[in-house]
Formats: sequence, C-alpha cells, structure tokens
Amino acid sequence: MSRKPSFANLRDRTLPESVVATPVASQTVAQTQNQAGGPGATSGPASRQGRKQIAGFFTPEMSFAMHTLARRQGRSLQALMAEAFNDVLRKHGESPIGD
Repeated sequence: MSRKPSFANLRDRTLPESVVATPVASQTVAQTQNQAGGPGATSGPASRQGRKQIAGFFTPEMSFAMHTLARRQGRSLQALMAEAFNDVLRKHGESPIGD
C-alpha cells in the first residue's frame, strides 16, 4: 500500500512552461515562483527564516515522554531537541551550535 502524496513534495517542482511564459495579472515570474515555493522562495513565518527542518520517526512512547518533559519544563519541543543535538555534538567532540 502506498502513502498518500504530500503537498510538501510540490515545492521542488518547477512551473510548467505555459505558466512561466504567461505570468498571471501583473505578477512577475519571480513572484509566481516565490508563491509556489520555487527558487528564492521567502514564504513562511519569520521564525523559520534561515532554518532547516530536521525530522525523525520515533515510538509513541518517546513522543509522549518528550512532549511531557517539554510541558513540565515550560519549554518547546524544539528547544529540548536542540539541547539533545548539542549534547550529542559535545559527546562526539564537536562544538555545540546553539538553538
């Protein structure tokens, strides 16, 4: 059984020739590409600008434990993950990066 396609996969696709050749109502090709997630796209929240997503698949127990710890400490899951990644970097003799 195959997985449902994700709309996130569409970000890496280029626009068809017909769309690039005839921009819609006063939009330039660059504006069209930015809205479609093409080259030079700058959409998204300001808090994500200049950042890259790191994702993984974990057991429901691990997810629950990490979310519970984050709530107890009043921190975000992202902050806990950054701390964990920095600990791994230190363990292997690398400099921690920060958040």
